[in-house]
Amino acid sequence: KRHGLKHAGLQALGSLRLEKGYRDYGHDLDNTDNAYATGLGFAVRLSKPGGFIGQAKAMEQKAAAPHSKQLIQVLLNDPEPLLWHGEVVFHNDQPVGYVRSGSYGHTLGGAVGLAMVDTEDLDSGTWEIEIAGKKYACTCSLSPLYDPNMERIRV
Repeated sequence: KRHGLKHAGLQALGSLRLEKGYRDYGHDLDNTDNAYATGLGFAVRLSKPGGFIGQAKAMEQKAAAPHSKQLIQVLLNDPEPLLWHGEVVFHNDQPVGYVRSGSYGHTLGGAVGLAMVDTEDLDSGTWEIEIAGKKYACTCSLSPLYDPNMERIRV
């Protein structure tokens, strides 16, 4: 109380990280995903002195961009349904992937999540997520839907 701290809880942390598009190793990605398909290519230093194990493969993966398999952020347009994980993502009525993690994004005003999809085309067509047998329209993005330019985080 003396420092003005309040209980936030683990669910708040999960919700906030998904709004920002922060990945959780072991849940959103694992050792079978490559850094470029998951949006983490910025963390790979291909010019590391002395090289590293897997450097040639990492160079191949970077050269293959844009990737057909991508980890994207999704936001349901309807504020009522919730995302958990495992929901199927549809592009132009075809299943293209699934939600790896989801929560309600209070700042964004709807359920938000990270989904792995098999398509390069994020900018056209219709995008939907199936929840309990019903499809809901969603917005898809490679960059964070909350604070994409990192202005709030650098205050």
